[in-house]
Amino acid sequence: MTAQPPTRETVTVTNPVLPGFHPDPSILRVGTDYYLATSTFQWYPGVAIYHSRDLVHWRLAARPLDRLTQLDMRGNADSGGIWAPCLSHDGEQFHLIYTDVKSWGINEVFKDSHNYLTTAPDIDGPWSDPVYLNSSGFDPSLFHDEDGKKWFLNMVWDHRPGRNPFAGIVLQEYSPAQKRLVGPREIIFTGTDLKVTEGPHVYRKDGWYYLLTAEGGTSWEHAVTLARSRRLHGPYEVHPQNPLITALDAPHLPIQKSGHASLTDTPDGQWIMAHLCGRPLTTHGECPLGRETALQALKWPEGDWPTLAQGGHHPAEHPPLPALPPHPWPDVPARDDFSGPQLRPEWMTLRAPPGVLGVSLAEGGGLRLRGAESLMSRHRVSLVGRRLQSLHARLRTSLDFAPEDFQQMAGLSAYYDSRNWVYLRVSHDEAAGRSLNITSCENGLYREHLPQDVSTGDGPIHLEVQYDGPTFRFRHSTDGETWQAIGEPFSAGLLSDEHCGGLSFTGTFLALTCQDLSGRGQTATFHWAEYIEH
Repeated sequence: MTAQPPTRETVTVTNPVLPGFHPDPSILRVGTDYYLATSTFQWYPGVAIYHSRDLVHWRLAARPLDRLTQLDMRGNADSGGIWAPCLSHDGEQFHLIYTDVKSWGINEVFKDSHNYLTTAPDIDGPWSDPVYLNSSGFDPSLFHDEDGKKWFLNMVWDHRPGRNPFAGIVLQEYSPAQKRLVGPREIIFTGTDLKVTEGPHVYRKDGWYYLLTAEGGTSWEHAVTLARSRRLHGPYEVHPQNPLITALDAPHLPIQKSGHASLTDTPDGQWIMAHLCGRPLTTHGECPLGRETALQALKWPEGDWPTLAQGGHHPAEHPPLPALPPHPWPDVPARDDFSGPQLRPEWMTLRAPPGVLGVSLAEGGGLRLRGAESLMSRHRVSLVGRRLQSLHARLRTSLDFAPEDFQQMAGLSAYYDSRNWVYLRVSHDEAAGRSLNITSCENGLYREHLPQDVSTGDGPIHLEVQYDGPTFRFRHSTDGETWQAIGEPFSAGLLSDEHCGGLSFTGTFLALTCQDLSGRGQTATFHWAEYIEH
């Protein structure tokens, strides 16, 4: 009778483990701590790093790119900025590789994508000023080989007509002493028939170099491809059961768009894959929560290819993961009185730090926004937002604002990007005085939804946006107790990757915002904000 290996305990998790806009996960383990970095695109600070000790409970631990010397995205295109960071550790310090994409577009030939490296002794910093690496393509990563050498990888963008724009994965050595790339550049992998080869990560196991890539594009055809070689420089053979994961042939699954993955192990040698996913409202419909992060367990016998623990290549909504000692984190309070020394980490601004945009915390509590450019601007928008992480959620706030004319406005927005948002705004109308209206921008088309502004009188006003599955709507109150609906419900799908241009990369945010289109800088004060999922 053949002896069987000991049974390992598992715990069932619910995907996505990071709900809401959390794309392009880069996961690693340092000791018994797991860290996971995700893209932030035009949202500031750049890169969100989460921390877990049991793979089930995650907390937002670091926002490393938080000053202009590291990242200045003013003027960047929507869905530009931080694409697909890579977080790694060489036994001494953390290394964060990131791209700042300045310009790009569906119909644009060029991708101006600049790649940088920042390091830190601990996950909470301090993070160094960046080292510029190259601009030849996006999705960069850093591999620390066993001999101490460091190798930089990225996909190469080929703008020439008639060529495959995803021209392959390039490898080049990085010199920490010289703080630059050195030696020859070499294309080590040109992809498979799935095409759109990007997102490279290298792992060394059992004498093999494993090259993990994303293929198929970041929508319904997204997939994870794995190849391996005895030499880092290749040639690489592709997994015989490629792709490692995809939902392309299973449109009925609740977890779609599975791709752009990274790997890590547990102390006892079990393997975990973090991957991007999306949850459409209907089959191949809109994903208002954006691209999210899910986890899957792998079976990886020594010297063999890995496979999903559940078998096949489909993502599991409730996969079994290794049962590690439970480590929950304290709950984040639903209500924020803006009374700390700085904004809580779940709040973000657009393209630049809060102080540059006229955002500050008032003495004694409250958030003060100095009116700046319109919501259609890509330069200086006075806005503070947080991810929508459930389609059953609401955000409430209390606002003091005394607009003097129609060019001054403040309020509460469901925001996707500069061309797509819905806005319950307080402004001044010649007939109604201080008043409310709902405005929107849908793929660049501006509308005002009420035929006449609704007068509010003076004093604080309470505003609410509430999501109820496939729709959301706004409410207002004068006392914070009795709420009155305003306008009609909107489809949640209006603010989704699919609806907003067809190839966009950010999910819905709920935002507090203020504009003064006259340039006088009228100020709005938000006394508190409360986000609740139900």
